[in-house]
Amino acid sequence: MLTAYDATTARYMDTAGFPIILVGDSVGMTVLGYDSTLPVTMEDMLHHTQAVMRGVHAALVVADMPFLSFQVTRAQALVHAGRLLKQGGADAVKLEGGAIRAATVQHLVANGVPVMGHIGLTPQSVKAMGGYKVQGRSAVDADRLLDDALALTAAGIFSLVLEGMPADLASRITAAVDVPTIGIGAGPDCDGQVLVVHDLLGVETGNVTPRFVKRYAEVGAAMQEAFAAYKREVEGGQFPAAEHCY
Repeated sequence: MLTAYDATTARYMDTAGFPIILVGDSVGMTVLGYDSTLPVTMEDMLHHTQAVMRGVHAALVVADMPFLSFQVTRAQALVHAGRLLKQGGADAVKLEGGAIRAATVQHLVANGVPVMGHIGLTPQSVKAMGGYKVQGRSAVDADRLLDDALALTAAGIFSLVLEGMPADLASRITAAVDVPTIGIGAGPDCDGQVLVVHDLLGVETGNVTPRFVKRYAEVGAAMQEAFAAYKREVEGGQFPAAEHCY
């Protein structure tokens, strides 16, 4: 799984055969220039989900539910999740949180909304966590995360993102639940992996690159070189040349 926020990027992922594409609220940091996911709105998520859907033909598209779109009441959560499916076109939604979200998940699933869970380092809780810190290091915290995973599974999630936790804990959770786990900074024993597309491509967004990221390309550097070359040729009169004219 990878994140996508626009039709063109989603089309490349779909062509590459990705089974799942996530329209992440990480759009706030990668595209919109925020320093966290907290300012992202439902309108932002609807806009970018619609764009991704226009580029996808085969992949399952999951849309993040943004901060405060599901925490207030279960009724509100259903309305917002329904908008992501009905207006956005998404196939499923993802929401952050453990056992405290089980009743909400159960309510959504009972009303026809497929839900992907997300536990561990949950970016929407960055202020409560005191930063982007690895979760589940102590035995007590590890047991709590396992309980969270089991509660969400019982509530009806179809998959579970495990973020920012020790690899042995992610392996333990993966073995304990009967839904696929998707890891990000959670080691190799999850059933799948997810990365933010900008991190994978080497496109700098002004944020710190996490330790768990592997850069598969240096697209940011190539963009900078291309922009500089274009500027240089326009200023020097080399572009447009005869072959670019009608």
